[in-house]
Amino acid sequence: MSSDQTMTIEECMEKVSSYLNEEHTELVRHAYEFAEQAHHNQIRKSGEPYIIHPIQVVGILADLKMDPATLAAGFLHDVVEDTDITLAQIEEEFGQEIAMLVDGVTKLGKIKYKSHQEQQAENHRKMFVAMAKDMRVIIIKFSDRLHNMRTLKHLPEEKQRRIANETLEIFAPLAHRLGISKIKWELEDTALRYLNPQQYYRIVNLMKRKRAEREEYIQEVINEVQKRVDEVSIKAEITGRPKHIYSIYRKMVLQNKQFNEIYDLLAVRIIVNSIKDCYAVLGIIHTCWKPMPGRFKDYIAMPKQNLYQSLHTTVIGPKGDPLEVQIRTFEMHQIAEYGIAAHWAYKEGKKFNTPDQFEKKLTWFREILEFQNESSNAEEFMASLKVDLFSDMVYVFTPKGDVIELPAGSVPIDFAYRIHSEIGNKTIGAKVNNKMVPLDYRLKTGDIIEILTSKHSYGPSRDWIKLAQTSQAKNKIKQFFKRQLKEENVNKGRELVEKEIRNMEFDIKEVMTSENLKRVADKFNFANEEDMFAAVGYNGITAAQIANRLTEKLRKKKDMDETLLFKDISELKPVNHPKRRDAGVRVKGIDNLLIRLSKCCSPIPGDEIVGYITKGRGVSVHRTDCPNVKGDDVKDRLIPVEWEGYASTNKEYNVDLEINGYDRRGLLNEVLQAIAETKTNITQVTGKTDRNKIVTIHLSISIQNVAHLKKVVDRIKQIHDIYTVRRVMN
Repeated sequence: MSSDQTMTIEECMEKVSSYLNEEHTELVRHAYEFAEQAHHNQIRKSGEPYIIHPIQVVGILADLKMDPATLAAGFLHDVVEDTDITLAQIEEEFGQEIAMLVDGVTKLGKIKYKSHQEQQAENHRKMFVAMAKDMRVIIIKFSDRLHNMRTLKHLPEEKQRRIANETLEIFAPLAHRLGISKIKWELEDTALRYLNPQQYYRIVNLMKRKRAEREEYIQEVINEVQKRVDEVSIKAEITGRPKHIYSIYRKMVLQNKQFNEIYDLLAVRIIVNSIKDCYAVLGIIHTCWKPMPGRFKDYIAMPKQNLYQSLHTTVIGPKGDPLEVQIRTFEMHQIAEYGIAAHWAYKEGKKFNTPDQFEKKLTWFREILEFQNESSNAEEFMASLKVDLFSDMVYVFTPKGDVIELPAGSVPIDFAYRIHSEIGNKTIGAKVNNKMVPLDYRLKTGDIIEILTSKHSYGPSRDWIKLAQTSQAKNKIKQFFKRQLKEENVNKGRELVEKEIRNMEFDIKEVMTSENLKRVADKFNFANEEDMFAAVGYNGITAAQIANRLTEKLRKKKDMDETLLFKDISELKPVNHPKRRDAGVRVKGIDNLLIRLSKCCSPIPGDEIVGYITKGRGVSVHRTDCPNVKGDDVKDRLIPVEWEGYASTNKEYNVDLEINGYDRRGLLNEVLQAIAETKTNITQVTGKTDRNKIVTIHLSISIQNVAHLKKVVDRIKQIHDIYTVRRVMN
């Protein structure tokens, strides 16, 4: 995985064929040829042909000994994003598994975002959700990011800093969380080089100055340890541990230390054959040199969540300086270097699934899927995820001695929900180290926690959402209240919809058929009718909207049935009705007719209109573009009508608008404020966001005429992230 030189396709395929069989090697080569054709004539910022990048990515994946599907996806990972090739074509050519991996790595490029930060948050959300389904997605993404970091010098300085910062905030901590230290260290060191070049090169120079002295000291330690392990016939591989610039920088900054005060500048790693030998070597080390108090960690007995295992100890070395020692088996070393990637390493004949042991350890990652469904936007999702994945961890114990890993700052509530959601819901108190503690007690590594529960508990308090630190606990508490209130909201919503239908003078049984309810629920993107009624119950949508949709076909049929079966306008007799003039419309050539404005298209002064002769209700006025007055079967019932002095009237008419845009924080408030600026009354407002973060807002407003409506619409269109504003019909 050297970054010094560019790998050729021949060198890359030689790596691949060194561990894949002929059939799998051919699949990977086919993916290369497909990608090479797709990226033909494309050039990177460095001036190199674009295909050089996928070759380097696959070279890194081959170093990790990844399976054929992952290598093929490595060649294809930018094809959908940067060429005309579609995901469907990838699936047709290479199958569903490879297409799924490519889709997981592909960024979201079709939606416009307010800021780069919002777009990146959405891209990260998409990536994390794809990872939760198949962890190979992130291994490809790590390889992609690693090569991009190696070639960052070809980009403008501002972009270098932005990408380096994102690498340090997202990708390096995630590589650490997944145990892939070989990639983590290079990402961190390279990022530091662009974010703080002065400190980076200062540390490099300091390390060079002391290198000879340090190497001599380490060799003396290695010789002494080798001599002692040989005496007890233990086979061991002893090396100086690599020094990573970023870890030295962090200790200098966070712990306010000088370069010569950093312990792990002097470090050795001892790799042996068995766990028994690990502890035997630990005894030898502690016999040779005095251990420093509080500096011993046993990650073999208590592995990290990413399965990292090793013994860590710091001793006072031969020259009186602190010396850090790591002791592990060869298998532990493989996992320490490659983490999750080690579990996906190719073995001929093996099915490419993560082992059960590793799958259990990654339950925290599956919860990403749950939380992303609950979070209202990608930035909130990423903020919560950073707490869970990227913060420092504490290791606490159950009363039975099981180790639970939680983010630093976690409280007993987080612990309870990590054990089981029912334990969390029934929690009434907590004991830490056999002493009662409040539920906001901050857990520390080594604490033994006992959760006190009661079957008579009424469930969590809403205040717990603020106390909990992990997204898992917050999500489970929210789910509890959502389930608790759903039945109540369903019943309330159903009653409100039925009331609206009765007010419209329709039969409940005729309207609320299962087929009709399903049609309307689908129309509003609800999973089922219960969710639809629940939304009405908690004011997510109005009962009037649902009732209008449920009755739309019956209303249209009713209007058609009331049509007079005559063609001659002379058969219409004038009537003396007090509401004749309320509509502000008159029939040309005839006075004293009953006239009403149709609710299906809600015409307003200034609209082009036409009269429609109905039975018993006079003339119904429609907009000329209304579907109900189109077609040969109705044209003989249409009569000319006109507005009366609408420019000076103060009468207000109801207009329904549908607004589409990108759902960001504060968008609805801006829309309402814009309408208020036009001195327009809002009678009803609802909104809903789809999976692509596209929001649809339905508004009912009081309008005087077309000029007034145009003023409102023009003002709304000026708002950033609004895509369309249209007038809708019921």
